[in-house]
Amino acid sequence: MNPRKDLITIDSLSDEDIRTILESTSAMKDIFTKSVKKVPALKGKSVLTLFYEPSTRTRSSFEVAANRLSADVTTFTVSTSSVVKGESVHDTIDTLMSMKMDYIIVRHKNSGIPAVIARHCKASVINAGDGAHAHPSQAFLDAFTIKEKYGEVGGKRVVIIGDILHSRVARSTSTILRRLGAEVAYMGPGPLVPQEKHTGIPRFTNWEQVFQWKPDVIYLLRVQNERMDTPFFPRGDYHQAFGITEERLRRIDDLNLSIMHPGPVNRGVEICDAAMDYRNTLINNQVENGIAARMSILYHLTPQTQNND
Repeated sequence: MNPRKDLITIDSLSDEDIRTILESTSAMKDIFTKSVKKVPALKGKSVLTLFYEPSTRTRSSFEVAANRLSADVTTFTVSTSSVVKGESVHDTIDTLMSMKMDYIIVRHKNSGIPAVIARHCKASVINAGDGAHAHPSQAFLDAFTIKEKYGEVGGKRVVIIGDILHSRVARSTSTILRRLGAEVAYMGPGPLVPQEKHTGIPRFTNWEQVFQWKPDVIYLLRVQNERMDTPFFPRGDYHQAFGITEERLRRIDDLNLSIMHPGPVNRGVEICDAAMDYRNTLINNQVENGIAARMSILYHLTPQTQNND
């Protein structure tokens, strides 16, 4: 793997990059079994989390990952910073870089902001989600979770169900899975699923088509009402049309399929309560693997040398 400063999208990575980070994720997860769950790989390095949008899983996962690599972690709280007073992204970055950070982990509601930050600073920038554009660290933990479950990603079939149009997870995860040789399909409300001619990815309109396709993994997405002018579906209507109901869960069980979800889960919308305790639900595995995948990403990025004058 050639030295790489930033992680902005999956498309920016070579096949070697993807394989190396995934292989290293397994080694990072082995650290979890040790009595001291910490290694000095990033000792002396500084990591800043810069989240312009709310996050629990991604932010805490990156912070735990950095701590386990012995990095110093600083949380930049946007809601109490000068950003709320109108400070521009560029001015914020100038302020942050005066702190000599080695890594900046960015989430922003607007697509492209992490790439802008990466071009203007020496720190390694990791895109933790930008608008509906990309979420590369989620893609790595998803791919690793499937690899861990089945031994390989290539040849597996994954159907991603829900609001594809507004989902950075769908874009990044479908990209990495296809790069690794998996087949991917989409299903959801018609206006929220891009046409196959634009994506090259088959689209289904109902569960019967999904089951006939014989997937290995059912990957559910949250309907992102915050990215819509008005909610697209009442909760109950969406659940009956596209969610995992108890009846569908019985069929999923009969077919021995796995269930995944990037979180947070909306119970009674995309998934019924019983599905959370289903034997092949991998949602908790995704959370655990998120720490290992993000440790691997941090470990393999190479910040430019900071000027300490």
